[in-house]
Amino acid sequence: MEGLFLLVKPTGSRLWQMKYRYEGKEKLLSFGAYPSVTLASARRLRDQARALLASGEDPGAVKKEQKRLSRETDGDAFAKFAGAYIAKARKENKASATLAKTEWLLGLANADLGDTPISDITSPVVLACLRKVEAKGNYETAKRLRAIIGAVFRLAIATGAAEIDPTYALRDALITPTVTHRAAITDPAALGGLLRAIDGFHGQTTTKIALQFLALVAQRPGEVRSAKWEHIDFTSAVWSIPAEQMKMRRPHKVPLPKQALALLDDLRRLTGNGVYLFPSLRTHLRPISENTLNGALRRLGYGGDEMTAHGFRATFTTLSNESGLWHPDAIERALAHIEPNQVRRAYDRGQHWEERVRLADWWAGFLEEVRAG
Repeated sequence: MEGLFLLVKPTGSRLWQMKYRYEGKEKLLSFGAYPSVTLASARRLRDQARALLASGEDPGAVKKEQKRLSRETDGDAFAKFAGAYIAKARKENKASATLAKTEWLLGLANADLGDTPISDITSPVVLACLRKVEAKGNYETAKRLRAIIGAVFRLAIATGAAEIDPTYALRDALITPTVTHRAAITDPAALGGLLRAIDGFHGQTTTKIALQFLALVAQRPGEVRSAKWEHIDFTSAVWSIPAEQMKMRRPHKVPLPKQALALLDDLRRLTGNGVYLFPSLRTHLRPISENTLNGALRRLGYGGDEMTAHGFRATFTTLSNESGLWHPDAIERALAHIEPNQVRRAYDRGQHWEERVRLADWWAGFLEEVRAG
């Protein structure tokens, strides 16, 4: 039979198989179940396989490639589900920065996995993709890439195109990145020196005001950068940040002390005719870049291991907690942090607004005191 035989399984099913050798290794090739595949059909498939062997090709690899191309034609390639995941994220109104990061990560995945049928992708195949990122020392990126690939697989599983998520087996396979907290100044005397340095900043006036405002409100730098004039209520002294600009996709209100209102009043003379509080120098249609504030701190002599724009939040939470004057929940709400305990979060829905207004006024006064030394 020239390698062709009929395998009878314990269940009674019968399968046509062909035994052959390629590059010194014994391999098996399946042609289908009998009687669906007749003896004549099995012999014809055997002859085709032997012709491939004679031409130097592995018939098993050829069959696998033909299967892959067939599935691509049917739309089961990884890239299809990656695109569906991005489309889903857009419908969920994810932040533009989050979408950009997701698209970038899936671009890395598509470079290795995009053309492969998603049901053919195994854990070792995904790991090979992740190792390329790890080899560059980008351990956190590799970790996030594994997570986003897993999310794509779960979407494919929901549609029936895949059966398992191969990233699940890779949870402990990657190098764990070293967690480095953003640098922040928490000593009052050093904070006073920083505030005085900012007051003497010789760069763009809008950049100086952005740093001063950031220190007062202790919100995320991205939220300050993307702040719009339409969100500032001078009468009520409230900055209302819409959900799409918040990291946790929840709207957030920030009480504005008189010092912050004074800064915004000065800023309004410079940028009040535009959309953003802090527009880019190149175009008023976009805010300043994410590097502007950290770059300004570097120009003032504060390295990345000493202070960052995001570090103002750690400065605020550390010193306000150390004062012993404020309820920890009010401080957490001021930072727009979400209670991790779901039960407690369900019963503690208060925003501690009145206390947060007093906290904002106290913080602004505290900054004036340390600025004055």
